[in-house]
Amino acid sequence: MSRWKAALLHLCISSVIAAIAVALLLGVWYPPPYFQAGGGAHLLALVVGVDVSIGPLLTFIVFKSGKRGLKLDLAVIGALQAVALVYGFSVMVRSRPVFLVAAVDRFVLVDADQIHANDLAQASRPEWKHLSWTGPITVGAELPKDPVAREKVMFTSFRTGQDIQDWPKYYVPYAAAAPALLKRARPVSALLKLYPDQRDPIDRWLVRHGVSERDARWLPIQTRTSGLVMLVRARDGQPIGALPLDPWPSDATTVAKKNKSQPSGAKPKTGGD
Repeated sequence: MSRWKAALLHLCISSVIAAIAVALLLGVWYPPPYFQAGGGAHLLALVVGVDVSIGPLLTFIVFKSGKRGLKLDLAVIGALQAVALVYGFSVMVRSRPVFLVAAVDRFVLVDADQIHANDLAQASRPEWKHLSWTGPITVGAELPKDPVAREKVMFTSFRTGQDIQDWPKYYVPYAAAAPALLKRARPVSALLKLYPDQRDPIDRWLVRHGVSERDARWLPIQTRTSGLVMLVRARDGQPIGALPLDPWPSDATTVAKKNKSQPSGAKPKTGGD
């Protein structure tokens, strides 16, 4: 076998593995648009870059039919690929989005590594005591009514950055948090003022989801790396889907010019309604 054939065979095998990784990322763990917001693109670049590019390239460099020690060289290359793949998948697993928490005036996308095991065990409902493997579950969060507990939450937030969305014991069904959240929601017209060039894509998105502009409101989604926009129904606050638009653009005009791609929404799962 020539080195070209060996490298091509290695590339085909690596491509199949990379395709499985992409399917898990986009189809299961990071449903759009949470893939972009959750930093999935960087993880994908890591896995695909190492698995598809470096492995076959190294095979092309070292391969020579009949070469002494060739099996060992190929075994080392395969081991390096496996280590990189395991590392990439472990990062994906730890940082996958597991909860979309409605808190005060926004949604917060919570990743798996943001919730400690002890806190997860104290969740107020059994279905919230495990971390989702199929995209974020939408819930609400309410501050405790006890003044001492409330003060503790606020103090911990300032001291460590761990806020109410990181404590499942304060989770409530989304329907319970929706009325207060809806009072802080803004009309779609306010979103169009931020993104005037996105009127047609947003209108098409609303039509595709069967809702009119006057029947929808929007709220920001806070993520670890960026922001998104959540559209909710005006009558009850139920989530419609998320748009890949920054809810806090520093320069709305610049953002509008750069962001001309059609929004593609994700229907969130709602837990405990």
